[in-house]
Amino acid sequence: MLSSLHAAELDTRKLAITRVLIIPGLRNSGHGHWQSWLQTQYRGAARVTQADWDAPDLQRWSRQIDSTLARYAPDTQWIAVAHSFGCLALAHHLARQRTGSQARQDGIRAALMVAPADPGKFQLTDQLPQDGLGVPATLVGSENAPWMPLEHAQLWATRWGAGFQNLGQAGHVNTESGFGPWPLARYKVDQMIRYLQRQKRLERAHPMEFNYGI
Repeated sequence: MLSSLHAAELDTRKLAITRVLIIPGLRNSGHGHWQSWLQTQYRGAARVTQADWDAPDLQRWSRQIDSTLARYAPDTQWIAVAHSFGCLALAHHLARQRTGSQARQDGIRAALMVAPADPGKFQLTDQLPQDGLGVPATLVGSENAPWMPLEHAQLWATRWGAGFQNLGQAGHVNTESGFGPWPLARYKVDQMIRYLQRQKRLERAHPMEFNYGI
């Protein structure tokens, strides 16, 4: 018979599957884009696809995230990686999740948001959360981003309770700006995966595992 401590140790290995969810922006992220590269780096990664990549409809784009997640087991842990207008769709989706307007728990537990589009350009400021996203997040901005001035990116990072990183003169952080394979994005996602795994182990840990002094 397994000892209770050993049984608990085995139980902590039964962690929920962690997948990466790619959420592109307007006009999608092409073959050479860092998001497309990142998707190939993780087994089981999924991608949100829009019916019309040229129509920035916040409600529809947000609902499409719902539809994508609904294809997977409800206990799947997701790390969302969004770019440009996809960041706004993700923020809107997370706000609905927090208010309980969704019937299912979608499992997004962390987010990497890169070069978000400025909500003010689309008259969407009032439709986005102003007091956090409800999940750990990092927002990456650029000093010469065409869709979001750096100071606006910093402001939204603060509103969303996200960590902020300034990439410097990085344009829109897309293929045109020279961002194909992007190891920094993978590094940040790997950090998030390790964080979620640690949290899950702590949740499932048997009390005896903490009795180090006994």
